[in-house]
Amino acid sequence: MTVDPTSEHRPAATPAGDLLMREIPGTGERLPALGLGMFMTFDVLPGAPRAHLREVVERYWTGGGRVFDVSPLYGNSEHVPGDIMTDLGITDQAFIANKLWTTGDFLSDRRDAERALERSLNNLWRERFDLMQVHRLTNAEMNVAILRSWKEAGRIRYVGVTHHVTHYFPALEAWIRTGNVDVVQVRYSIFRRDAERRVLPAAADHSTAVLAHMTLEKDRLHRVVGNRPLPRFAIRDLGCDTWAQYFLKYVLSHPAVTCAVVATRDPDHIDDDLGALTGPLPDAETRRAMVEHLERLRGFSAIDSVGWYPDKTFDGRVQLSGGEHLFA
Repeated sequence: MTVDPTSEHRPAATPAGDLLMREIPGTGERLPALGLGMFMTFDVLPGAPRAHLREVVERYWTGGGRVFDVSPLYGNSEHVPGDIMTDLGITDQAFIANKLWTTGDFLSDRRDAERALERSLNNLWRERFDLMQVHRLTNAEMNVAILRSWKEAGRIRYVGVTHHVTHYFPALEAWIRTGNVDVVQVRYSIFRRDAERRVLPAAADHSTAVLAHMTLEKDRLHRVVGNRPLPRFAIRDLGCDTWAQYFLKYVLSHPAVTCAVVATRDPDHIDDDLGALTGPLPDAETRRAMVEHLERLRGFSAIDSVGWYPDKTFDGRVQLSGGEHLFA
C-alpha cells in the first residue's frame, strides 16, 4: 500500500549538491553516501516511546539522507520506520533497501518469499522496493533467481546479497563476479578491512554497488577512543569534528563504496554522521595514518572480542529473543 503524502507535510531536505553523492554503477542514479540502518535501534515494542526515532529519521532526511536499510528480521524495524516515514510524508521519496531470508518448504518453493515480500511492502507502505537483498546469502541460489524475477516484473529495482561474516566474503565475491547482482552489502570499517582485499575490487571491476555496514562496529569503535581528542591531522586535513566522521570518512574514501550504513537512536548522532558527507576525504597516505593512529590505542585490535553495543540496552523483540548477534 502506498500513501500519497502532501508536500506540506514533507520535511525540506538539504540540496544534494552539498553532500557526497555516489552513483549506482551503470545506472546514472546517484545516492547520498550515508544510509540509515535499523538493526536494534528501531526495534521498539508497541507502546514504547519512539519520538526520538522520529527525530532521527527527520534529521536524517532534512540533512539530505535518502537510503533506509531495513529487514523483517529486525523485530519491529519495518513497522516503526514505515509508520514514521508515512507520518513525515517521505515514504515514496525514500530509497528503501530491504532483505529476504527464506528457504521455502521444498526446492523451488516461492511461496514464503512471496508472502515475505507482501508483508514487507505493507509494513513499509510501499508498492515496490528500490533494493531487495538476500540476507546473509540464505538460500542464495534460489533467492537471487526470485529477486531477479521480481526485478523483471517491476516489484523491485535492484537485486543484492549481504553478509557480515568474513569467511563468507569469498561467496560474496563469487556472486559479484557472476554478474547476477546489482548490489553487495558487506561489513567494512576502519577496524575490519577484509573487504578491501577482494570484495571491493571485484565490485569495482564488475560495476556492482556496495553498501558498507558495521561501519562503526556496533559502537565498539567509539568505546576504544573514548574521550580522546581527534588527531590534529583529522581536523586540519579532513575537517572532522567527531570520531564518527573520522571512522566514516575512512570507509567513504574507498571509491568502490556507494553508501556507508549507520544505525543510531540518538538524533544528535545522525547529525554527526551526516557531517562525514562534507569536506575532504583521505587519500591513500592519510588512510594509512588513520589506521596507524588507531592501532596504537589499547583495545583496538581486540574489538571483535567485545559484544555489540557495549554498555547499551535495547527493549525490542530481537533483544528479548536473544538474537541480537545473529541478524546483521
